[in-house]
Amino acid sequence: MQSEEDSAAKVEPVPRGELVRDVALLQFKLVVDGLRDFILVPVSMIAGMISLFRAGDPAGDEFYRLLHLGRRSERWINLFGAADRMPLPDHEPDHFPDADIDSLMGKLEKIVVDDYHEGGMSRQARNRLHELLTALRRQRGRRKE
Repeated sequence: MQSEEDSAAKVEPVPRGELVRDVALLQFKLVVDGLRDFILVPVSMIAGMISLFRAGDPAGDEFYRLLHLGRRSERWINLFGAADRMPLPDHEPDHFPDADIDSLMGKLEKIVVDDYHEGGMSRQARNRLHELLTALRRQRGRRKE
């Protein structure tokens, strides 16, 4: 006899028809996301330059308005939304639930700025940078398994 915990831990399989739909939809979303990114590369550069060179406040208005538009389009595309159909099994926890490129780049920036203020890139900074990159590789390796 199964307990409630055992039955709650089991994930119901996704019907093949829904899987086919999700695969096709992901391909479509990848194309839409790629087109959006292709357009955003030059537009963000132009918006950034306009924001930098435009006199007055608030500085960056055009650029940050574009970022908000990009964020809305990201939510609208919802590239990996189908992942909610099948949650991660308990034996595959998300080791870095709050990690993203912004937080990782913030850590890297802090390492570089701290070392700059201390007189340049030291052996310690190279070691810290190496540790960060090693951790990123390990994280990427876990996700592939």
